[in-house]
Amino acid sequence: MAARTARPAPLPAHSAERNAVTTYAFEPPALDRERWPDVAVVPQCSAARRAVAAALVGRALDRLPLRVVLAGTGRSGACEQLDRAGRSGRQRQLGRGGPLLIVRDTDAFMRRIAVGGLIGFGESYMAREWESEDLVGVLSVLAKHAATLVPAPLQRLRGLWATRQPEAQRNTLTGARANIHRHYDLSNDLFGLFLDETLSYSSALFDDHPATWDDLPTAQHRKIDRLLDLCGAGPGVKLLEIGTGWGELAIRAAARGAVVHSVTLSAEQQALARERVRAAGNDDRVRIELCDYRQVTGRYDAIVSVEMIEAVGAEYWPVYFRTLEARLAPGGRVALQAITMPHERMLASAGTHTWIQKYIFPGGLIPSVQAIEETAAAHTSLRVTSCEGYGPHYAETLRLWRQRFTQQAAHVDTLGFDSTFRRMWTFYLAYSEAGFRSRYLDLHQFLLTAPPKAALPAQIGVPR
Repeated sequence: MAARTARPAPLPAHSAERNAVTTYAFEPPALDRERWPDVAVVPQCSAARRAVAAALVGRALDRLPLRVVLAGTGRSGACEQLDRAGRSGRQRQLGRGGPLLIVRDTDAFMRRIAVGGLIGFGESYMAREWESEDLVGVLSVLAKHAATLVPAPLQRLRGLWATRQPEAQRNTLTGARANIHRHYDLSNDLFGLFLDETLSYSSALFDDHPATWDDLPTAQHRKIDRLLDLCGAGPGVKLLEIGTGWGELAIRAAARGAVVHSVTLSAEQQALARERVRAAGNDDRVRIELCDYRQVTGRYDAIVSVEMIEAVGAEYWPVYFRTLEARLAPGGRVALQAITMPHERMLASAGTHTWIQKYIFPGGLIPSVQAIEETAAAHTSLRVTSCEGYGPHYAETLRLWRQRFTQQAAHVDTLGFDSTFRRMWTFYLAYSEAGFRSRYLDLHQFLLTAPPKAALPAQIGVPR
């Protein structure tokens, strides 16, 4: 059943008057309860829990460089607002000025956050209970202040109230395949709507900012070429690619004369990547296998992996690096491209269940530069010998994808994805872009090498 779109009220013009009162009409949309069970139904919680959440949220929002209007009749039928202390009362605007966030159903918004934290915040957006014409701007402010949104005493008790990652999303050999299937096997046609002609689903490297859509294919090739240069891919080099994507890196490596073995867990990606390899005339140099990286055998002169370590999961990082070491021939080089986050934030979020994990990338965790360096050093002879950051390039890449996705909304519908999916995907792209614009997230390209005559591990030891 397709979701019925809510009738949005006009967004208010900027006003210097913080306490200006405006009425915002909100009609809860009809959502597919079978497809979106946790979005279609507002969770129940005690009045005390809701009041605590309202006080904390109200206090946090009032201190941020945002303009926040908490209003709306919503499902509860009672028009309410929060004052600066988080108490119900007269309609009022919070924040210190900046991008505008309008909450159209305050009661539902607060209950979702009270029960689900940041997952509830994302689900509230999917349910159209809050809105912003500058979604990236709002999310960038929240990302920049993420470490201080929750009071320090509650941060220390995070383990008691934060939702834990589901056991089913562990990246065992079977779990990893299921996790990858949920995202990458959605539809090749869906990804084709917002990716450029290279079908590269990772950050490009631009010559200049702001970038244009026409810049994107060249910028993607610039990224690929830098990685191939890092790992030394050239004539006769045996190259292992962990994470095929849709085949552009394999095609480009083969054009250099490399012999490529690429592995993926996505059947959809494998099928289209093989077609693209054949069309490029590289069948004799590229083999694309549906295979877990832990099951690869043989030795390779070079290994490259682009934004795949984020899906590995912290539990399996030692296995991942031991696998790289075991598959690397003496004198070989490993080139990785990885999204990273500050080490302290990574430690704070490790083990908790996030909106991104629930709806977009199950089972993953974004590492820090420190975690990559320390895990490799602790479990292998591999060492990071080069590390370059490119975070602003990912913000531009995501902006271009988000704008393209928005332009293709009608085509998304024809593929069988409803309006709630479109809203979820828009939130995901904006959420990710905001992470890079606020520097909450970064992007790095790493070169890892091992000293000569490094002893290989007797076995990799894959956790089950």
